[in-house]
Amino acid sequence: MDFTLTFIYWFVFGLYLSAPVLLLLVLIVVVIGLFVGRCESWNPGDAVYWSFITASTVGYGDIRPRRRLSKFLSVVIAFVGLIFTGILVAIAVNSLGFAFDKYIDLDEVKTLIQNLEK
Repeated sequence: MDFTLTFIYWFVFGLYLSAPVLLLLVLIVVVIGLFVGRCESWNPGDAVYWSFITASTVGYGDIRPRRRLSKFLSVVIAFVGLIFTGILVAIAVNSLGFAFDKYIDLDEVKTLIQNLEK
């Protein structure tokens, strides 16, 4: 349980430190999504929905842009979503590293692995 709490602590701390960047990326997704929605004559709710589905690279296909500029901007949204996801994964991996450093003895793990290989 201490391992998990350490991970959560460092993960939340990493989110806190990177919050300005993450919020900027979310703002970019929303603004571009609303712009595309306006170009495509979608209502704002559908535009924001579409932009987050595109940013998460899920892309259900229930709402699709038709104009060339909108299609280009959907690629931009997807790249912004990849950056957002990459930052979250980096924070999680870093937090996991802190938790492992605090609670896991690497020499003991190496000995266990060597014993399993025999």
